[in-house]
Amino acid sequence: MRPNSSRVVLIAAIFFVSGAVVSFAAAQTNSKPATPQAQSAAPAKTSDADELVKQGKTLADDGKEDEALAIFQRALQLDSDNYQAQLFTGIGLDLEGNYQDARQHLAMAIKLASEQQTVQSLRVMAVSYAFERNTDKASEYERRAFDQQYNWKHYADAAGTADELARIYLESGDFDNAFQWYQTGHLTGLKIPNLTPAQKDLWEFRWEAAQARIAARRGKFDQAKQHLAACKALIDKGDNPDQAVFYPYLAGYVAFYSGDYSTAIKQLEMANQKDAFVLCLLAQTYEKLGDTAHAKDYYQQVMAINTHNPSTAFARPLARQKLAQPGTAPASSGQ
Repeated sequence: MRPNSSRVVLIAAIFFVSGAVVSFAAAQTNSKPATPQAQSAAPAKTSDADELVKQGKTLADDGKEDEALAIFQRALQLDSDNYQAQLFTGIGLDLEGNYQDARQHLAMAIKLASEQQTVQSLRVMAVSYAFERNTDKASEYERRAFDQQYNWKHYADAAGTADELARIYLESGDFDNAFQWYQTGHLTGLKIPNLTPAQKDLWEFRWEAAQARIAARRGKFDQAKQHLAACKALIDKGDNPDQAVFYPYLAGYVAFYSGDYSTAIKQLEMANQKDAFVLCLLAQTYEKLGDTAHAKDYYQQVMAINTHNPSTAFARPLARQKLAQPGTAPASSGQ
């Protein structure tokens, strides 16, 4: 629903580098004491790997996927203990659909993470499991991240993590847990010290938006529309103007699951066209209307988006599946 501060964008995937460098270093240590030159080699390699990671990130951001791939591979060859290289490799493999290999890298990233990096690595791992709708494992990592943020009294961040887990539950079809964790996110957000009236309205908007989507998924369309009206009233107050951009997505979401496909298209076309989930909803809506050409076009647009977040985790696997079929098959009942 809102910009994710931990969102990581990467268009790359490289093979896991084994412990060859570590084994070689161990063999040197066992054979004879390290020379001054050997002692200085490790920091130099680490510095070189860090520089390669920076170059790779720049290339990935510019859409130069193949070049970024080669750069990150070189970084891991130099330093397999480089946190960012492991993290971005895992992300790239997730986006390719190579989830098992991705998690080897993400597990290494969690192991290598500093205390401040731990939350990021845990949430990335949770999203990795969201690609396969494995809510048990996603919940395991999101809860660890939430607990850490909550213990630090970083209530806004903890609320965001709770909402992220709630969304994973929602789009995986577990509406009860979705409600519980959206409620947890709402109550956690209200714990932020010295909330202004506008900030309180923001958390109310997010809570109403969550309930609207849950009600729509449960088939309680009148209830969903009531929560949607509450969202519109909060937006119309004007104290959180940046939230207005999310309303078309919410309205389109409710319309889609209500079976009002013409309204869904009208609303979703006004929503963020760089959001993979929005594009995937549009594709499914056109499929419901029998317009396979437009559906295919939107699925292709989904595959061009390389953000690593819940939106992509639910949209990209479906788009890949649809595009692999001979023609565009009818939409599933949900994402």
